[in-house]
Amino acid sequence: MGPPPGLAPLLLVLQGCWASMSAQDRATSAVTTEDLSSTEPAPAILGPSLSPRTPGAPRTPEASRTPEVPRTPEVPRTPEPSASGPRPTPVTDVAALCVCDLSPAQCDVNCCCDPDCSSMDFSVFSACSVPVVMGDSQFCTQKAAIYSLNFKANPPERVFKLIDQINPSIFCIRITNYKPALSFINPEVPDENNFDRLMKTSTGFTLNAESDVSFSTKLDAPSATKYEYGAQLRTSNDSSAPFLRLPSPLMSSLCTDDNPAAFLVNQAVTCTRRMDLEQCEEIEALSMARYSSPTILRAPNSGKKVFITIQSIVIQSLNKTLTRLEHTDMLRPTLVGSGQEKICIHVVFEVKYSLTYTEKGEIMKAAVSFLLGTVSSAVIPLQQKFEIHFTQQDTKPVPLSGNPGYVVGLPVAAGFQPQKGSGIIQTTNRYGQLTILRSSAEQDCLAVEGTRIPVLFGYNMQSGCKLRLTSALPCRLVARKVKDLLKGQGFPDYVAPFGNSQAQDALDWVPVHFATLSSNVKDSCQLPVALVIEVKWTKYGSLLNPQARIVNVTANLISSSFPETSAGNERTVLISTVVTFAAVSAPAEPGFRARPAINARLPFNFFFPFA
Repeated sequence: MGPPPGLAPLLLVLQGCWASMSAQDRATSAVTTEDLSSTEPAPAILGPSLSPRTPGAPRTPEASRTPEVPRTPEVPRTPEPSASGPRPTPVTDVAALCVCDLSPAQCDVNCCCDPDCSSMDFSVFSACSVPVVMGDSQFCTQKAAIYSLNFKANPPERVFKLIDQINPSIFCIRITNYKPALSFINPEVPDENNFDRLMKTSTGFTLNAESDVSFSTKLDAPSATKYEYGAQLRTSNDSSAPFLRLPSPLMSSLCTDDNPAAFLVNQAVTCTRRMDLEQCEEIEALSMARYSSPTILRAPNSGKKVFITIQSIVIQSLNKTLTRLEHTDMLRPTLVGSGQEKICIHVVFEVKYSLTYTEKGEIMKAAVSFLLGTVSSAVIPLQQKFEIHFTQQDTKPVPLSGNPGYVVGLPVAAGFQPQKGSGIIQTTNRYGQLTILRSSAEQDCLAVEGTRIPVLFGYNMQSGCKLRLTSALPCRLVARKVKDLLKGQGFPDYVAPFGNSQAQDALDWVPVHFATLSSNVKDSCQLPVALVIEVKWTKYGSLLNPQARIVNVTANLISSSFPETSAGNERTVLISTVVTFAAVSAPAEPGFRARPAINARLPFNFFFPFA
């Protein structure tokens, strides 16, 4: 019996489909054997008669039956950047990158990639704090620096390997061809040439009625005989250069030389300066004379001048080694070298002013310390740092309570903010910044008035005294007296988050939340009986060396009804102060990003015509 009608044409169709799929499989297998490091895109397979061949691959039978069409000679054209072109040179070299190198010109403990560490340092390491250094983990393949310690060697030594890290994810990035995404675009800085154009493109500028930083303007009055907080330091009565200048960044990271230094405002700023290496000898901002030549007036309208003396000069070489000079002679930037390898030596890197003042608001001494370095074309633009600190005469500088985190047993740093936007004012006695009532053997509150003890970090403290009340004492007078006794002469408004927090960084300081808790009895005089201070702190930074940081401070003044006292009798009230430190650190747990769930559905006719 012959085949059913229509079967022969169906077999011919299936045979043609099978031949087409076989040709595609052979072409596909030829493409997938290419070198994986090649950046050329795989040729698209459109069909047996149009599929391009891989160089050196044999022609398939189906393709050999296709007549070749004569092609016209190709005209040479300029190569265009392809979307799959080679990836640009990476910005970061993982072999030279070290994320645990925190101390300049000093070996960091267990930092195996620190270039300042020697073989002797590696021999005492316990482990590598950062064993793998790599770039973006989303790439399919990239370089990775592997650090380990060989404890079998005598002495133990560091082992360094540079390998190709492979990302097994199917969503990895194989090629990065968007060059603008590999670097930051420098913002356009407004100047006299482009200001009008930027004004048209922007939405406009708004000026607040109350400035965030407002300095005192009392110096303009001719009767000013002393410096006050925030007053600008005068260098002369000449209007052309009347103030001491301290460069700082303004609208961008570039240095602005018109920033005036203010009295009792400690500052530490870092800015970037553009320069031409060929003209370094002519740039005034790179010379020591620019910062040591001005003279400061002792008082705003005084004829007496205070000369700025050079306290020390430290030279930094190209390999970051520091050398302190024995002399303090003036050095000027000098261009040395020949050809393209030119460097400029004795360039100002850091300037630190130290001013001594009196209680009368007069400047008595002014000193400056310099860090000079060598500039090559590789370090342009140049980064400069400027600092200014004020010290009262016949007093010692305030020592730190930690660097950076607090050290248990050292006093908590605190201070006041006289006006919005200004810095924090601290007393020179660090043991008198945040204090509580001190207990005595007599337990008499009136006898211990003015006797205080500092609040030490990490120590829970409690103190108190007894107050004897008679019927002759008015309630409001006693309440005000006890409140001053608990708070002290000056209760601070802010507490330093770290032991080395700078006074000028007022936004980083932790405010003290003061509240008064009283009984629910109305129309009665409330007598403060206790001051409860709670300090919450957390561990900040690396797990290997966490630092103590204060995150919240509350002070609750607890009051109760004034006790009634009959004539001729006395009532004794206990007055107490309590300080507690609460650790609010969350446990450190390693976290991993959840893998994406792939919800792929095949089309209903995917297996047609076989199913």
